[in-house]
Amino acid sequence: MRSSHSAGAVSAIFDDPNLVSHAGLVPLVRLVENIGLPALAEELVRLGGSAGAHPAAKITTVVAGMAAGADSISDLAVLRQGGMGRLFDGVRAPSTIGTFLRWFTPGHVAQLEKLLAEVLRRLTVQADLLPGIEELAFLDLDSKITEVHSGRKEGAAYGYTKVLGLNFLAATLATEQAAPVVTGTRLRGGNADTRRKVTSFARAQLRIARACGAGKKLLVRMDSGFYVGELITEIARSGAWFSVTVPLRKPIRAAIAALDEAAWKPIIYARPVRDEDTGEAITGAEIAETSYTAFTNPTYNPGRQTTGRLIVRRTPITTIDEQGELFTVWRYHAFFTNSPFNPITAEAQHRDRAGAIEHVFADLHAGALAHFPSGDFHANAAWLTHAALTHNLLRTLGCIAGDVHATARTPTLRRRFITIAARLARSARRLTLHLPQHWPWQHAWQQLFTTTHPPPTPT
Repeated sequence: MRSSHSAGAVSAIFDDPNLVSHAGLVPLVRLVENIGLPALAEELVRLGGSAGAHPAAKITTVVAGMAAGADSISDLAVLRQGGMGRLFDGVRAPSTIGTFLRWFTPGHVAQLEKLLAEVLRRLTVQADLLPGIEELAFLDLDSKITEVHSGRKEGAAYGYTKVLGLNFLAATLATEQAAPVVTGTRLRGGNADTRRKVTSFARAQLRIARACGAGKKLLVRMDSGFYVGELITEIARSGAWFSVTVPLRKPIRAAIAALDEAAWKPIIYARPVRDEDTGEAITGAEIAETSYTAFTNPTYNPGRQTTGRLIVRRTPITTIDEQGELFTVWRYHAFFTNSPFNPITAEAQHRDRAGAIEHVFADLHAGALAHFPSGDFHANAAWLTHAALTHNLLRTLGCIAGDVHATARTPTLRRRFITIAARLARSARRLTLHLPQHWPWQHAWQQLFTTTHPPPTPT
């Protein structure tokens, strides 16, 4: 590929009022309107004062800007260029959005989280967002630290990753056929303990999962930071299954040592999997299971004693002893669960779910959460919830487009459906978007457009 003209024969000028750079916002905003998000925002998000007025217009401005790739408040100016004013009404300026976000308090962020949950429920009705959720659903809980580069950001601190950042909890809901959507978020200080207030967070996410259609077969997957008696007891009492990585403390090591050698069964992975400790690719391992009772200390865990299955995977490490002879030692990875699946299936589910929520984190960090844009803690908490809302809307667009897009990453959806240029033309009171000829994903884009713009119902 090379330039078709000499450098002197090409010029550029920003002067066309009929061009838009993100024509894919047309079906996205129409989807927002079809599910009633503006009216819902006016009902649920009540900030008060002039800065909190017209929350629907401001929330949809933030969501549209994030869908277009904005990762800072100033980036929202992308919505105020070319022919955008002919496509959309009520777009707010970045300065107005900045004031709006800084107006948030913890209670207002909770209102926004309630909006996120209700919008997700409506999206599951609007599109086949979570196919198979009645048969088996996965709720993943995890925390993430996002690095910041200014100590003046409220709440920024050094956590276990040894970087200055903000910590947030997130929960995602998925099925065996569907990519995960975000059910809720909670921003915390950068040095927050993973376990802090996680039980109340999980309780809310379980309710949201049920509201979205999850039945009795709901598996909550967590890493070792969530191996907490109060949390595990809450999940079990709710009727869901838990699957949590356990730290290899003395009682766990004793339970593993008590396993009979005949209990270990070989497993071969169809494709290599990454070892959680070393990052190495492993193609085979051995797996065993035993019954285990956790949280038996009545002082620290009153009434939380829980009996379940301890499933252990071990992988061999070849080592040379002092005399130069080869011998095998084992690296162990264990998780605690009450699910009814056979050990190999339970191990695969537990291992694979870790990658699912990490992909969501990667999607968020490739977009709106590239950094937290404000120095105000609650403004950043609101920004986080807007990012989750945008993620779910993009996931819905992918499901409507169908085929591979139903499980594609959100940066891919943004590139194929949102960041597409168009020229506006008006004729006979109709506005037409002239899109690039031979666009590779033309049919999928047209599917989005026709689904979100159904013909009027005859009277």
